[in-house]
Order: sequence, then structure tokens, then C-alpha cells
Amino acid sequence: MERDKWLVLGTGVLIGLIAVVLVKLGNPPNMGFCVACFQRDIAGALGLHQTAVVQYMRPEIIGMVLGALLAALFAGEYKSRGGSATLLRFFMGVFMMVGALVFLGCPLRDILRMAGGDYNALVGLLGFIVGVGSGVFFLKQGFDLGRAKISASPLGGLLMPILMLFFLYLLLKGTVFNAAAGGPLFFSQKGPGSMHAALLYSLGAGLIVGVLAQRSRLCLSGGIRDFLLIKDHTLLLGFIGVFIGALALNIGWGYFKTGFAGQPIAHSNHIWNFLGLYLVGLTATLLGGCPLRQLILSGQGDMDAGAVVIGMIVGAGFIHNFGLASSAMAAATATSPASIGGPNLFGQIACVAAIIAMLIIGYTYREE
Repeated sequence: MERDKWLVLGTGVLIGLIAVVLVKLGNPPNMGFCVACFQRDIAGALGLHQTAVVQYMRPEIIGMVLGALLAALFAGEYKSRGGSATLLRFFMGVFMMVGALVFLGCPLRDILRMAGGDYNALVGLLGFIVGVGSGVFFLKQGFDLGRAKISASPLGGLLMPILMLFFLYLLLKGTVFNAAAGGPLFFSQKGPGSMHAALLYSLGAGLIVGVLAQRSRLCLSGGIRDFLLIKDHTLLLGFIGVFIGALALNIGWGYFKTGFAGQPIAHSNHIWNFLGLYLVGLTATLLGGCPLRQLILSGQGDMDAGAVVIGMIVGAGFIHNFGLASSAMAAATATSPASIGGPNLFGQIACVAAIIAMLIIGYTYREE
């Protein structure tokens, strides 16, 4: 048990360090790793949305899936399995992406933002904790999506790693077409999508994080869930480790800047910072893992987790095409006043509707 705690803590520290190193090498500030944002960028690269500033085939996501596969194969833990409300999980992945893009980040990025001094992320963390707590309430009431079955063939579980290898092939080959040609791939020329570390660094970082997260079972929602359910704080050490690692390098390299205003790729509309990560926390708890954990599970053969990942990528396309994602805060200019950012009315409606949908799912999928 003590060894597990040190493994989780060490994994968190290394992920925090790697995330800030990636920022130093070119990734967006306070976004060395963000599972939701990077899946959104992949959706843009594939042409699923046309928001030109967030389009890039992120090697970190590819590396994390492949790293998880390698670690699972080496440890004899690879199992092709699925069949637990798979279609429902796809839509729950869409809902989780709604929450993440209303907040502007996944739970991992929330920690990285806090380690960069972003006070808005503290509001998001509170929402995430309450969301996980709501999910735990349904778990105590007998919530169950059904048992997955182990497949006789390993092929199904390999579909997600194969898809990621195809994405890597496209990226390495440089398959880039402009909008007039119909794509794929689309690459941002400005904005967050244009900010990225060199491919080999990004891919290598993703592989390392994939291996570490698979071996440590790191899950941000799972840490809070376990503490609330059984008073086990092991996975919570991952939270602490990521924060410590990222904070140390942020301070050392001068990236640490405290406050609500002026934070990179963030907004100060606190109701929606809270509700966005509330939705992510609730959904992640009912799914059995945060966006990071779903990505790792999809690499080790879990087809249900793969459905969640695909739901998040496809959902990101719909969210941006329908204009539901939050806008970042903006400083005043000669032609426009300062803006705290946040979701528009349609984004707010989508977030509330997704929360209601998840509460209905939590209530109806209970064992008697």
C-alpha cells in the first residue's frame, strides 16, 4: 500500500514537471497537458469543427494511448472488453466535453492552472469536488451501467490504439490540406492550436505519461470518489503531485502569476467555471474515471472507455460548430471593452441541459 502511494505521488510530480516543460517547449501556457482541450484540437484537425485557432493533431493524446497499451501488454493487463452501456457512454463523453469546454479545461488542466496561479481554477476545483460528490451519492444509491464482458478476440480493444497510429501516420506524413480542399488535416496558424512543442517531444511526453498513468491507475475524479466512499486518499496524492511538480517549475521559470484576471486561455465567469467542472466531476464519477483515466483505459483494451473518448472528440466538434464553448477573457482594447469571457447563452443552456441529463441517468440506472 505504501508503495502504491509513492507511485501515485511520484507519477503526479512527473506529470506536473513534464507539463510545464512542454509549455517551455511551445505548448500553450498553463496547458502542458489537457485531455479535453487536446481532443478538441484533434477534432479540429480532422475537420469536425472549423474554429481555426484550435486545430492540431496533438501527439500527446496519441502517445498516452500507445503508452498505456505498451504498459498494459508488458504487465499482462491488456484485456479487450466492453458492452457496458456503450452507446450511453458515448453520449456521456459528449456531456463531459460540454462541461470541460464551458470551463476551458479538464481536471488535469485545472490543477495545472492552479499551479500557474489561476484563481479561476480554484472555483472550478470546488465545482469538480461537488460534482464528484453528487456522483458518489448515486453510487451509494446503487448506480450501475452494467458489467463489461471480456471479448474472445483482442481486436476490439486494439481499435483505439490502431486509430491513434493512423493519426500519427497522418501527422508524420504531413497530410495537410487547406479548407478549400476539404481537409484533413487542418492546422491552426494562430491561437492555441498553433502553439505546440516539437512532435518528438510531445509524442515522447505522451508515451511517458501513458505508461505512468496506466501503472499508477491515476484518476483525478477517482481520488475524490475513493476518499468520500472509503476514506482512501491514495489517488488524491496524484492531485498533490501534479500541483507540486508544476508549481515548482512555474515558479522557477517565471510562469507563476496569481489572480483572476489576465490568466491564459481562461475566463472569470465563476458560475460557469463551477458548473462546467461540476458536470465533468459528476459524469466522470458515473463513468468510473476522469477524461485522463478514460483515455488510458481505451489504450489497454476497454472499448467502453474508447466510446467515451470518441464521444468527447465528436462532441468537441458539435460544441464548436454550435458555438457552445466558452470564450477566454480578453483585455480592453481601443475598439472593445474588457471581457471576463465564459459561455454564451447557448453554451449555458447546453451545460445546464447536460447536467440535468446526467442527473436523470444517475437516478434511472440504479439497481433495485
